[in-house]
Amino acid sequence: MTTSGDMTSAPASALVRALRAREISSRELLDAYLDRIEQVNPAINAVVTIDAEAARAAATAADEQIARGQELGALHGLPMTVKDALETAGMRTTSGFPDLAEYVPARDADAVARLRGQGAVIFGKTNLPTFAMDWQTYNPIFGTTNNPWDLTRTPGGSSGGPAAAVAAGMTALDMGSDLSGSLRQPAHTTGVFTLKPSFGVVPGRGHIPGPPGTLSNTDMAVLGPIGRTADDLDLALDVLAGPDEWSATAWQLRLPPARGRSLSEYRVGVWLDDSTCPVDSEVLGVLEAAVTQLASAGARIDIAARPVDLADSNALFVNLLMAAVSPGTPDWNQTNERRQQLRARWQAFFRSFDVLLTPVSPVAAIAHDHTGDVFSRTITVNGSARPYVEQGVWTGLAGVAYLPAAVAPFGRTTGGLPVGVQVIAPYLEDRTAIDVARHIERHLGGFVAPPTARSGCR
Repeated sequence: MTTSGDMTSAPASALVRALRAREISSRELLDAYLDRIEQVNPAINAVVTIDAEAARAAATAADEQIARGQELGALHGLPMTVKDALETAGMRTTSGFPDLAEYVPARDADAVARLRGQGAVIFGKTNLPTFAMDWQTYNPIFGTTNNPWDLTRTPGGSSGGPAAAVAAGMTALDMGSDLSGSLRQPAHTTGVFTLKPSFGVVPGRGHIPGPPGTLSNTDMAVLGPIGRTADDLDLALDVLAGPDEWSATAWQLRLPPARGRSLSEYRVGVWLDDSTCPVDSEVLGVLEAAVTQLASAGARIDIAARPVDLADSNALFVNLLMAAVSPGTPDWNQTNERRQQLRARWQAFFRSFDVLLTPVSPVAAIAHDHTGDVFSRTITVNGSARPYVEQGVWTGLAGVAYLPAAVAPFGRTTGGLPVGVQVIAPYLEDRTAIDVARHIERHLGGFVAPPTARSGCR
């Protein structure tokens, strides 16, 4: 890692090792990211707030600790950003909402505190749609974030800023949030890795929405990392996972290891299309070709595996989603019982299979479309208009059942747009989802820098 470009394009897991070995310093790595942001962010608009002064002080302190041989945290000296929905002490947190444009929290979100506690240098915030409520990324405060693969298209949402920043080399790692695919859809559209953890594994206090000061977690909502490799997800999960401060009095969390070691040890269910939510042929072709490659590499594939009915699962997900974001849902207990029955079907499925591979979204990155709202817009699938909200159907499979789901790059369309695959694993077996993503990375090539990141843009 001798050049700025080498540093900013490297995986977070490799950078942590280089920092520990004193091959690079935290300060020079931070400055490389700040230079990179100055170079490419004007065209992409992913990083919306920077506190360079505080970050440089933290990076300098990290370097001094390394020089003194002090015990180091897992992320010691690593510069990173977080989604602007997460409270950061002393740094503006807006969630894209004008009334919060100058809100500066006094306290970190619990997950942000865990990152800092393990030595991360939080230097900036990344863009999102207002209150994280869209599959595109734009808001009245900071404007529109562009996809580094095609600036006329969205990087997805609501964690579109984090995904675009990681893809374009503006940060080593980012942390976003996910309720209806908000981590997974942007990872798919920008060609990076992410993990939606099992529900409850990462504390959610300090996420906006709800309003500042909210202590309860929204049903199905999770926080998780976005990185350039599967190893980056493992690194972040080690730091983030654990009971919240109330439960920690008595509870501990010990996530089990991955179920397999080699690709051939995994029993892989594959579900790539469904009449309930058809997948565009451009995306489907990429998915099918990649599955064929995995089978040739030794994966035990079953293309008929179906743990649940997609239409029934999606209807339940929508009911619970409306309950999560709207007050006063009188039939919640009955609906939650349906969810528990659904979870039991998934549990039975995972006795025969280790993971299920599915699409993330019916389409690749769409052109910017800010007309109307999410209920009036459409997407084009195989030449026909389909509801815009179908971008959340495939990700809803894991969300409604509290399951972990990783996303790994799976290939690119004939037009050059990234396509990701969703790897759904059993509840609390997050490391199995990450490990299968790692095998996909090894056999299919993993992250590739987008054209704007390779050439630079202004």
